[in-house]
Amino acid sequence: MKKILSVSGALLLLLSAFSATAPAAVAQPSPSANWHAEKVCADVPAGNASCFALKYVDDSTTPGKTSPGGQTKPASSTPPATGKTPADIQSAYNITGLASGGRTVAIVDAYGYPNLERDLGVYRSQFGLPACTVSNGCLTIKDQNGGNKLPRFNSGWADETALDVDAVSAACPDCKILVVQATTASLSDLGTAVATAAKQPGVAAISNSYGGGDSADSSYGTYYNHPGIAVTASTGDNGYTGSSYPASSSYVTAVGGTSLVKNSSARGWGESAWSGSGSGCSSVNAALPAAATFGTGCSKRASADVSAVADPQTGLAVYAPSSSTTSSWAQYGGTSLSSPLIAAMYALSGNTGSSSALANSLPYTNSGKFNDVASGSTGTCSTSQWCLSGTGWDGPTGVGTPNGVAGL
Repeated sequence: MKKILSVSGALLLLLSAFSATAPAAVAQPSPSANWHAEKVCADVPAGNASCFALKYVDDSTTPGKTSPGGQTKPASSTPPATGKTPADIQSAYNITGLASGGRTVAIVDAYGYPNLERDLGVYRSQFGLPACTVSNGCLTIKDQNGGNKLPRFNSGWADETALDVDAVSAACPDCKILVVQATTASLSDLGTAVATAAKQPGVAAISNSYGGGDSADSSYGTYYNHPGIAVTASTGDNGYTGSSYPASSSYVTAVGGTSLVKNSSARGWGESAWSGSGSGCSSVNAALPAAATFGTGCSKRASADVSAVADPQTGLAVYAPSSSTTSSWAQYGGTSLSSPLIAAMYALSGNTGSSSALANSLPYTNSGKFNDVASGSTGTCSTSQWCLSGTGWDGPTGVGTPNGVAGL
C-alpha cells in the first residue's frame, strides 16, 4: 500500500521560493509519529477508476488488524479524537442549522457493501443525527441499473462508501441519501450508475469520489451531463499530476482539497491547500465558460472549481468496515471527503433544481461567497496557479471553500 505524505522537502523548497509574494501560510498540524495516510483502493488500468479515500493509520505494532501491506491498524470502538465531527464541518463552512427540506444526495461508488445501513446507523447515532434507514425512506440503495441486484463486496470501495455517506450526513443531516453501486470500477459501469442516479426523484446532487486518467467527454460525458443536478467529482490525491476524469469533465464541479485546522480567527478555522489535492489542465475537454475571466492559464478545462477539507491528517471521523462482517472507527480524508461535502452543500442551497445551467457555473458567478484559500501547494508546475494556492482562483482549491451555501 502506498503512503501519502502530507509534506515533502520538495514542497517546502517550492513554498520558500514563493515566500516573497505568497500570502502567509495557515499553520499545519505536525505529523504524528508512526502515522500516515494509506490508500484504500488499488490503482487500476486505463478505462477504470480508483476511489480516492485515504485512511489515517498507525505504523506501530499495536493490537488490531494487520493490513496487506504489513502495517497494523488498531480497530477502534470510539471515534478518533482528532477526527472532524459533524459539528466541526458545519461550523467550518458556516452551515450550522441549515436544512435541505429532504433533498437527496446520490453517492455513486463501485461494488457492494452489505452492512452499509448498519454502519451508517452507528455513525449517525454517535453524533446525535436523525436515523437514516431504508425503512424510514431516508436511505435507498440500488444497483447501477436501478434494481436490487447489488454487486459483490469490495473492502476498499466499501470504505469509500462509508466515508461518502458519513460526509453527507455530517454536512446535511436532513438530506436523504441514495447509494448507487456500480458492478465494477469501469468508467462505463460507474457512468451508468450516475445516469441511473440522475433519474431518481428528488436527487439534487450526485457525488463521485473516484477517477482515472484524463478522458474525453466525447467518450463518457453523457453520463455526467445533468443540468439542474449538481454533479461533483474528486480531483484526486496525487497533487499536480494532470487531470483526472470525471473531475476533468466540463459537466461536473471539480472538487479539490484543503487542510482544515481550528484557529483564533473570527471564522474560527484556517485552511490551506492540501499538498495531495489534485490539480491540472485537461488536454481534451473544453474550458468552462464561467471561468473565462478567472485567469486559469489553461485553454481547456482547469481544475479544481471549489474545495473542502481533504487532508487525512485533518480528516473526518468515519465508521467503516474493517472486514466483510466487522466495522470500526478511523479517520479518513482524500478528495473523496471533499466531493460529498460539496454535494451535500449543493443540496442545502437548493439553487440548482430549477436551473437549465450546469451547477459548475455557480461558484464562478458567486466567487465572493467563498473562503479564499491563499496558501499551500500541490507540487511544481510551469504555470504557478495550477499548483500554488494564492488569492483568487487556483488549481488546488478553485475559487475557495464554501462560506455558507449562497455560492452553490
